Amino acid sequence: MGQMRGKASLAFERPPVILSSGSVAGSKEGQGPLGPFFDRVETDDRMGEDSWELAESAMQRQAARIALKKAGLFPADVRYAFAGDLLGQLIATSFGNLDLAVPLFGLYGACSTMGEAMGLGAMTVAGGFGDRVLAMASSHFATAEKQFRFPLAYGNQRPLSATWTVTGCGAVVIGAGTEPAADRGNGCGVRLPSTCGLARIAGITTGRLVDVGARDSMNMGAAMAPAAFHTIEQNLEDFGVDESWYDRIVTGDLGEVGSRILLDLMREKGRDLSGIHMDCGVEIYDKEKQDTHAGGSGCGCSAVTLCAQILPRLQDGTWRRVLFVPTGALLSTVSFNEGQTIPSIAHGVVLEHID
Repeated sequence: MGQMRGKASLAFERPPVILSSGSVAGSKEGQGPLGPFFDRVETDDRMGEDSWELAESAMQRQAARIALKKAGLFPADVRYAFAGDLLGQLIATSFGNLDLAVPLFGLYGACSTMGEAMGLGAMTVAGGFGDRVLAMASSHFATAEKQFRFPLAYGNQRPLSATWTVTGCGAVVIGAGTEPAADRGNGCGVRLPSTCGLARIAGITTGRLVDVGARDSMNMGAAMAPAAFHTIEQNLEDFGVDESWYDRIVTGDLGEVGSRILLDLMREKGRDLSGIHMDCGVEIYDKEKQDTHAGGSGCGCSAVTLCAQILPRLQDGTWRRVLFVPTGALLSTVSFNEGQTIPSIAHGVVLEHID
């Protein structure tokens, strides 16, 4: 009970630590600003497999093994895996994790899945139910287009509000911290040896479903921005802080359209995020050189950006505290074709530099 904060947050007394990360990205992502920082960039987006779906599964295997190798671990050293993707029945995750033989919780939070996986993984470690867990999420442009939009060969026109599904997978290994948290009035924080990991997970804020009646599947940013707004507001309320407590508040894949909406919503509440907000969907592609319209999206968008950009800046102390908020639009081909609206969700993870 002592770790609960407000309506939807937890502040861990012994914050779990991100021990290592692994990122695998596709060719288009490798040509973007973060290309040099991915662990592996595939020049063949089919990755030698017979289908796009098998290629996405291969990315999950690669990212998991990279993260485990960096931590000096084998799959048998991991208690649980929390992983997901965008495909029906989570087939990229199911087939991708077969060879790892790690007890698996398959997750679907749409593009918020990396935040959901990290939150559940951190709770598992902090609660003493596992000493090391794997959190992972993936997406693939070709598999997502085939499932949610049009066949690739169709060559349809994309509106400017549309985002480009990231081909990539990010994985992190989460382990136990070593010392109890210091009392700083907000329930977060712990001093750990600098060699123990990339960053600590000081707390989480679990998002709730938000439905503003959006129906345009080509404008996911507009559908997801209200969910991001709610989770950020809930986090600040639960921890009793304002936005200046964070060096960065990072959303998952709102893109340019959703980011503008989020900033407007925060401004209406008297909060100015303009100097600290960052969106993974905006960061991952070069707007001037790559034709991605509003930016990037997909489970892999926030996952690979976390591994390639956010965690390194936390590790070296450039940023001391980050609120990582992957965002997800919870539609399916069935719900869309039946004329349903697009509910959304966002999960917050409080990441801190390890002193």
